[in-house]
Amino acid sequence: MSTPISQAAIDKLVETLAGIEHERWSHWQRYMHEKCERRPDGALIIPPNLVSQWERQSTTMYSELSEAERKSDREQVMRYLPTVLESFDIVIEKPHGRDDRKSR
Repeated sequence: MSTPISQAAIDKLVETLAGIEHERWSHWQRYMHEKCERRPDGALIIPPNLVSQWERQSTTMYSELSEAERKSDREQVMRYLPTVLESFDIVIEKPHGRDDRKSR
């Protein structure tokens, strides 16, 4: 059964996710810039091994990536999944028998 959502709620979620996307993109840019050689004119030269790696990854289906690459993608999703779930009032079940209360 579908639950209606207001345009205001959608707008709020889009803004929140856009902020997370910007953080993700900024992190990637900082990572890329530190891996590249900066030329005197400000241009960045990507090392050939990284060009090969990133070209391969960008043309590989998720299911065909290595486990380490899929893990990295899942970690990125976990940066925004809680926001998506919260926006739909979805609560993640705790594993059976788990007690998050702190010991006294």
